Amino acid sequence: ETGQGADFTNGHGQGTDMVIHESRKYGFARALTKTVASALAKKGRTESPWVHLNDVAGFIGPEGFRSREQLVRCCLEDIVMGKLHGLMIGLDVCSTLHMDVSLNDLGWCIDQIMPANPGYLMALPTRIDPMLGYLTTGYQDHVHIRETFGFKVDDRMWSFFQALGVIDAAGKPTQHFGDPAWVYLQYCRRKQDARPEAEIRAEAKVRIAEVRSRGVFIAEGFGESYSALQPSLAEHIQHIYDDAKISIWKELDDVFVSTIPNVVRLKTQSADREDYILHPVSGEHLSDDSKTLIQQLREQSQQSDTQIVISDGLNALAVTDGDQLMSLVRRLRKELVGSGFKVAPTNVIVEAGRVRAGYRIGEQLFGGRKGRFTTLHVIGERPGSGHHTLSIYMTVANGDVWGEVDKVDHNITKVVSGIAITALSPELGAIEAVKILRTM
Repeated sequence: ETGQGADFTNGHGQGTDMVIHESRKYGFARALTKTVASALAKKGRTESPWVHLNDVAGFIGPEGFRSREQLVRCCLEDIVMGKLHGLMIGLDVCSTLHMDVSLNDLGWCIDQIMPANPGYLMALPTRIDPMLGYLTTGYQDHVHIRETFGFKVDDRMWSFFQALGVIDAAGKPTQHFGDPAWVYLQYCRRKQDARPEAEIRAEAKVRIAEVRSRGVFIAEGFGESYSALQPSLAEHIQHIYDDAKISIWKELDDVFVSTIPNVVRLKTQSADREDYILHPVSGEHLSDDSKTLIQQLREQSQQSDTQIVISDGLNALAVTDGDQLMSLVRRLRKELVGSGFKVAPTNVIVEAGRVRAGYRIGEQLFGGRKGRFTTLHVIGERPGSGHHTLSIYMTVANGDVWGEVDKVDHNITKVVSGIAITALSPELGAIEAVKILRTM
């Protein structure tokens, strides 16, 4: 799996065009294909090597792509490169919610891209991924693609659809199209379940409700055409999209910050929210004034080995929603103290803070000190999941490691995500985080 912009956003671009970096990965994939073929041949097997390239175009964000036109260009470039390398290349035509691409724009992108004939498209029940919180191809888009461009489903899968009774012999949708309860009934029948149809359908409704209660979308029915979402679901998805935009652009205000006990307020080098969104690196480093405050904090907290950091991230609403944040922080402190950690009494809050801002704080607080030191970075994340979720990034390192500039990074960090009053509860999130921390 790959995608243009990964090198750039991680600081490894070295001034080279993203397409060049991407093409090198395709060369690697081709070499890998040959390696797999060689391994098969040594075992006397004659089938073709099964290697395909999944291009997650658009996932990096606005630092790589600003518009729907740029996203289309990227997808077309990658399809061409993949085919020139002789690869099976498919796409996840996607967009992060802090890009300037709407739900309708994504449909437009798909229409521009499909004539180039990628090997496949990723898909989910709607255009929003409830786990990662980004826009992607929906199952309904596949129906639209078949209707508009004449593409086909793999013959074996199409036969399976017909066997299920959702597609008829002429290739048209039946009355069971868009009815997951009917599909569940067929599943049960294949398992020799002889219960009455009404009983199985009732069970299906319960199962579907259970899945939806966890924030996962299951589409039923359709809209004005077979390729359109059922109107109420379409409205719900639009609401989540709109809420995500608010979450991303929301800023921490003075009133909210004043409610945090023992707070030390920091800012990054981002000039404003737009700068923060478009230039992620600006949110990874502290302003000069904030560095001074951290130096003062270091001098005041020589007896502590653990610091809690709070940042707005890409979802400030996750931080400001009711008592969600402080419920998490209070339980974190209780669990940490109970496990022998010496937690600094201050709550460091960072405006326009990315995950790496927490590492920079750890460097200043703990660099060069003897012993092992811990940061727990509570940050708003995943706008577009339907929940205002927090994550806890936990990093443990010796003082000499913290003392090396940029040495501490994601590779020695563990995370608990999806913490919200509507998802993984703050109390359970804190317990899970400290449980993991004790193993680090």
